[in-house]
Amino acid sequence: MQDSLIGTWKLNAARSEFDANHRPSAGMMILELTPEGHYVLTAEGVTERGEKCAERPTKLIPDGKVHPVPDLPGLTSVVTRPDPNTLVAEVRREDGSVVGGGAYEVSPDGNSLTATTFGYDTQLRQFQQKTMWNRQ
Repeated sequence: MQDSLIGTWKLNAARSEFDANHRPSAGMMILELTPEGHYVLTAEGVTERGEKCAERPTKLIPDGKVHPVPDLPGLTSVVTRPDPNTLVAEVRREDGSVVGGGAYEVSPDGNSLTATTFGYDTQLRQFQQKTMWNRQ
């Protein structure tokens, strides 16, 4: 059976609900699977000011165990896969407080993905948004 999460996803900005400080005009997200069964999520896009931006690749290990977040001392992540079409990730500080997370859910027909994410951006502003993506 093919993994429904794997693939290239194009942002559907018209159907997305953006945070006031995060309003991209375009975006592309790629979810790949490593031989170890880990997901790698990469994303790039264009800001509302027309500037290109890219997120650093994120490894998602859906085993429900605590893993250190690379290059961010003191942060850990836990990723679960509650069903074949969904990944849920959460990032915490050493004291257990949640600093971010998200749920990535593929539609039953496999053609769209909803990402509900929250956390802090690089300027330490809180955000929460729901983005819609179309399979490419």
